[in-house]
Amino acid sequence: MKQIPVAVQVYSVRHEAEADFAGTMKKLAQMGYDGVELAGLYGKTAEEIKKVLDENSLTAVSAHVPIEELEKDMEGTLDTYASLGCKWIAIPWLREDRRYGAEKYEETLQLIGKISESCKKRGIQLLYHNHDFEFKKTPEGVYHLDQLYLDAPAGVLDAELDMCWVTVGGAEPCEYLKKYAGRCPLVHMKDFRREDEKVILLPLGDGVVDIKAVAKTGIEGGAQWFVIEQDDHHYGKPMDDMEKGLRFLKKCLED
Repeated sequence: MKQIPVAVQVYSVRHEAEADFAGTMKKLAQMGYDGVELAGLYGKTAEEIKKVLDENSLTAVSAHVPIEELEKDMEGTLDTYASLGCKWIAIPWLREDRRYGAEKYEETLQLIGKISESCKKRGIQLLYHNHDFEFKKTPEGVYHLDQLYLDAPAGVLDAELDMCWVTVGGAEPCEYLKKYAGRCPLVHMKDFRREDEKVILLPLGDGVVDIKAVAKTGIEGGAQWFVIEQDDHHYGKPMDDMEKGLRFLKKCLED
């Protein structure tokens, strides 16, 4: 299988990053990660973040930035992430009042257009990272996520599809990835299983998502990076889980 680089979503090890950012980045690089997707700056300046990443040969691939943060200071926020070299900014989720059918949906679409335009001036592409709540359907039978991507078309808003939440939402992950081939440069690799109807997040390979098939489909569809994310660590320790997940994904990519 074609090799593409792998990043870690730093939210997966947020407590470790807050306690010792430099040490955590060093350990992730030693595990074999090629880059990071940031979720905040952990009390550091952009210069401090960049220095640590450069020292460990880690690429600042992207960042999850709440739309409210972008609305409050669009230019300053984007300048910060541009200075780190981020090629993508992902809106990590939308508040209920901003989602399809809610009072601020149209206003949010307009804001997305403005953010996207400002991103492009800096060589950044705007993405949206889904959860499972976007897999409700419109009266016409369209997933809310699909409707968002229709209302904010390709080039304005591209996709960062999360394989766990796509599956939880009821879609088949590989088929859904194919649907957004060419429009999903970053794929969130995340695994899970259900226990007593609860979604339990797990290291890659320990759950129900067919990671190897997803990797193959993602690469065929033009994915440029895989981003491993595990928000919670029900059974293991964060750093151990991220190392285990990376080993499994790399094995899949080698086959």
